[in-house]
Parts: sequence; structure tokens; C-alpha cells
Amino acid sequence: MTNQTSETSKTSQTNWEPKIIAFLCNWCSYAGADLAGVSRFQYPPNIRIVRVPCSGRVSANILLSALKSGADGVLVSGCHPGDCHYISGNYFARRRFALLNNLLDFVGIEPGRVHFSWVSASEGEQFAEVVKKVTDKVKTLGPATRLVKSIDTVQAA
Repeated sequence: MTNQTSETSKTSQTNWEPKIIAFLCNWCSYAGADLAGVSRFQYPPNIRIVRVPCSGRVSANILLSALKSGADGVLVSGCHPGDCHYISGNYFARRRFALLNNLLDFVGIEPGRVHFSWVSASEGEQFAEVVKKVTDKVKTLGPATRLVKSIDTVQAA
């Protein structure tokens, strides 16, 4: 019985695919994702897109909530520095992301679970590359275990 259980867990780990939440800026990165789709650039289907007005609006609470809710990885993507439609929103996002990395390290989240990138509306191929890179990195890390609310914890409460 134990051999069957270990074989099942090995099989489920090899078939495991990460769940990645992507917070994309409405003006640039979301349009880049749209261009990637229209141009039929291939990228992994593991990503779930959340459209936000600006990458500067994505707070640490939102990222931590996504990880706590079961996402294996998070991607935040916005306009290139100097091209923000809200003038300086992406600069706020860049500063926030630098601080967030320290918080994630303190909490014990592995480096590579949360990614940040700049993708403009005309960079559909770059968006596809970013998604491939993020998916590969999260896949090598395996399923998220820190901060994730388990079903048992919810049922016990």
C-alpha cells in the first residue's frame, strides 16, 4: 500500500502544473498580452490575468493574498519606466517591489515566486518570453507551501 501511495505522489508531482496570477497594467502589459494572443505567440497556459489600472496600484497585501489563496507564483508587469500613463505609477511599483522582496524573504517565501517585469503594448513576443521564464522558475520551485491556507485549516475554524 505504501508503494502505491509513493508512486501516486511521484506521478502527481510530475504532472503538477503551477498556478500563476499575473497583475497586468491596463495600458501596456495587458495590451502586450493581447498582442501575444493575437499574434499567436506560444506561452504556457498556467497564467491567470488580472487587469489593473496601473502596476503602482498592486499592493503587497494583494500579492500576499494571491499566494495565501493558493497561487504558486505571482507576476506583476507594467509600463517601462518613463512611459507610465499615470506619470510615476511604475516607479512606485518598482520601489514597492524592492521592499516586498525583503518582506517575502523574511516570511520565508522562496525567491522566484514573485516576479516583476516591464512589457509595453508592442512587445507581445517579450510578454510570451516573460511568461515562459516565470512558469519555468515556479515549476522548478514546486508547489507553494508557505502562507497557503489549507482546506483542513479552513474546515477546523
